[in-house]
Amino acid sequence: MWKSQRRQKLLASPLGPDQRRGMETYCPFCRWLPAADQKELAGRLQVFLAEKNFEGCGGFVLNEEIKSGIAAQACLLLLHRNTDYYPDLKSVLVYPADYVASFTRHIGSGIMEESQMVRAGESWREGVVVLAWDSVLNEVQAPENGHNVVLHEFAHQLDYEDGLADGMPLIGQGQPRGVRAQRFADWTRIMRSEYEKLRHQAEVGQPTFLRHYGATNAAEFFAVATENFFCRPRELQQLHPGIYEQMQWYYQQDPARWNWP
Repeated sequence: MWKSQRRQKLLASPLGPDQRRGMETYCPFCRWLPAADQKELAGRLQVFLAEKNFEGCGGFVLNEEIKSGIAAQACLLLLHRNTDYYPDLKSVLVYPADYVASFTRHIGSGIMEESQMVRAGESWREGVVVLAWDSVLNEVQAPENGHNVVLHEFAHQLDYEDGLADGMPLIGQGQPRGVRAQRFADWTRIMRSEYEKLRHQAEVGQPTFLRHYGATNAAEFFAVATENFFCRPRELQQLHPGIYEQMQWYYQQDPARWNWP
């Protein structure tokens, strides 16, 4: 009850000047949202900032504007939905530029290989999102390219909420069992078909609207689809109406009807 009351107070609190500037500068979508959605986004941003830890890495100095811009994009995925604000997420780590991450993978016969990779972002089930600020900034300036590392990594956090990284977020929460089952069946049928289609196109080198990285696995497909749902909604709706319909239902939004320039 204390958490709920605290959140209600934050939702009703006005943004400070730096927070408002950060949301408007580093979350380009907010200026195209309907007025009621802008108000809701501002409130959710307040809750996110109060409950999540931000940390600058590699010498990067965070300020309230940067934190607010990132939080606004993360909260865009929560509008109109009864959510718990990424309940497993504890910290957002921000590097000044693409960073080198170490990882271990199994290559067969019980052999593990340690490697390094340059990355613009990561999302960990252990409650951490990592972002490279230069990538965030570049993508904010050109959302029409369909790339958005913040939306991508926070889509992974939504995917993790059922404990699995499988491209299947929690479907139909709060709905009657029959409705939930139908939604699950529709999502599985449409998204699996579209994923397999993208995999085949990527294998043969065919140009596609959804970038080939989405063919890596089902989790990456969901994250890439989320990016395009918010960055290029009209094109996604025209070229992949099935994906758009599922995204529209899950996110409870219709960005193709926003006040785009």
